[in-house]
Amino acid sequence: MAQRLEEIIKFRKEKLEKLKQIGIDPYPSKTQRTHSNAEALEGFDKLSQQNQSITIVGRIRSWRAMGKLIFAHIDDGTAKIQVLFKEDNVGKDQFKFLLDYFDIGDFIEATGTLFKTKTEEKTLQAISYKLLAKSLLPLPSEHFGLSDEETRLRRRYLDILLNPETRDLFTKKSLFWAKIREFLVKKGFLELEMPILEAIPGGAEAEPFVTHHNALDRDFYLRISLELPLKKMLVAGYEKVFEIGRIFRNEGIDTEHLQDYTQMEFYWAYSDFDKLMEFLQEMYQYVIQETFGTLKITSRGIACDWSGKWEKVSYVKLFKEKTGIDLEKASDGDLKEYLDKNHIKYEPKAHRAKLIDTIFKSVRSSIPLDKPVFLIDQPIELEPLAKKDPKDPKIVQRLQIFAYGTELGKGFGELNDPIDQRARFEEQMQRRNAGDKEAQMIDFDYLEAMEYGMPPCAGFGVSQRLFAFLVDKPIRETVIFPPMKSEK
Repeated sequence: MAQRLEEIIKFRKEKLEKLKQIGIDPYPSKTQRTHSNAEALEGFDKLSQQNQSITIVGRIRSWRAMGKLIFAHIDDGTAKIQVLFKEDNVGKDQFKFLLDYFDIGDFIEATGTLFKTKTEEKTLQAISYKLLAKSLLPLPSEHFGLSDEETRLRRRYLDILLNPETRDLFTKKSLFWAKIREFLVKKGFLELEMPILEAIPGGAEAEPFVTHHNALDRDFYLRISLELPLKKMLVAGYEKVFEIGRIFRNEGIDTEHLQDYTQMEFYWAYSDFDKLMEFLQEMYQYVIQETFGTLKITSRGIACDWSGKWEKVSYVKLFKEKTGIDLEKASDGDLKEYLDKNHIKYEPKAHRAKLIDTIFKSVRSSIPLDKPVFLIDQPIELEPLAKKDPKDPKIVQRLQIFAYGTELGKGFGELNDPIDQRARFEEQMQRRNAGDKEAQMIDFDYLEAMEYGMPPCAGFGVSQRLFAFLVDKPIRETVIFPPMKSEK
């Protein structure tokens, strides 16, 4: 197989050299294209009736020589259309040149008129043509395609070219983010761009990537969240801000996690926790309906209905119901005893928040799978950036949107008390100094901004994990070029 491929490449390179020798540029910079393939097909009736000469372009996707006829299909990205080359129309020499120098995968420009074949296929009858780009590697077969997943992900351009489902996936992903942006802009939110390189990574509990800035001669971190710089914009006087951007977390890979992915976060001054939940239900229903044309989406074998009013589930109540543990009264020893009794692995030196979260992973399966819910009332240990609940200071105003058994968005009634925030950052630093690489660092610039005064506000973030579930794909499949191990 490898030898056969080498022979094909050698043969195509020989053609390339011959083209150059006879004075033909195999990679010209201009084309005389007059219509896209889609425009030619859509305007077929009028163009064919008027016998109008048009010029189309595209990659040769199929090639069938029959005596003095060649039938080819070319694809320009908008549509695929058939082109007929007849020796009588293009000339004997040009017909032979076509046979001698063109291959499937090459890009071609063809000029002619439209007609329908006996099988009623819309076709361009060419009177002239031009080489636009010579391909050196043969395309994989459309019928057999790219069966190996690693190959598909490394050479995603081929996967998109050969697989309409993959092409549609990324078209849909673009629409998904566009509809989120559209919804927020219509609601008066301003899109801003925050820095990717940060002196202090904040806004989430995650291990960051580190990079060195040569000009400033100091290390920076790739951002793990969009949160803290955007909240500074509320201090600056903006009322509603958001960003759709890349974030980076130096964590493990699985069907729901990546290191480099797109996230949207918004922050809304003078709003509150209850308004936030109403707003999110409206936003999700709008985006899902506009992107997929329905609110009933099946993923991982679960049919979930995103319509209607979403239920609220209390974290602490559910925890107590399923484990018998009252988090308000339980000690760390009680939590470890439960973990040991149920043979759940944990780090012996794990702090309280980690212990609670480890136990909850076995509890959350009882959250409804077939409808979205707001998981609320999380204990304060779990969230250093959320405002305390005014009725119970041991829980925070945090919501997690759960569906299909996983978190698909998280929001807060945002903490705007700088003294409380400093105390929580200090507790995080204690955990970090004890070896927790994911604990948050103290961001003194952010604390200073808060001390100038931050309005009451609500905030929310959602990553492309939501899109991955809505299209029922592992998250790595929803990234065009995901990070991968080196090829051996």
